[in-house]
Amino acid sequence: MPAIYIFVYFEAGLYADFGINIYYLIAAIYGYIGWKYGFGKKKSKSKEEDLPITRMPRSRYIQLSIIFALLWFLITFILINYTDSNVPIADGFVNALSIIALWMLARKYAEQWIPWAVVDAFSAGLYIYKELYFTSVLYAVYAIVAIFGYYKWLKILKNNI
Repeated sequence: MPAIYIFVYFEAGLYADFGINIYYLIAAIYGYIGWKYGFGKKKSKSKEEDLPITRMPRSRYIQLSIIFALLWFLITFILINYTDSNVPIADGFVNALSIIALWMLARKYAEQWIPWAVVDAFSAGLYIYKELYFTSVLYAVYAIVAIFGYYKWLKILKNNI
């Protein structure tokens, strides 16, 4: 899907969405390796040793909020100054929060579903504005899935404690 949406986003002038697909590929590989083998741990041999779902440490909230704000500013700055985007602030917001959410997902933090729900709901509106109606419906569904995913992961987390 990201390969197809590279072209869709470029044609729609959503340049940050176009560019973030490279990050998605790298983060997917990082997340797979982390989920399968752990972050900084020896290679796991069984499914039971895969990275468990955990709660995000409270100290990460401030760090990620600062990183989000810096990313949003940087992406928006680039879009305003180096592209013809007519939605640089919204596009910057979606992509900065997506970067944070994808990192949280790679770490298997249960809270990662919250920024995804926000990104997906906001994106649904943005895609209506950009007249990408099919994509808008898709992202509205993703927002609903993210809400259910959050509660599912909380249930799994509770059962594993």
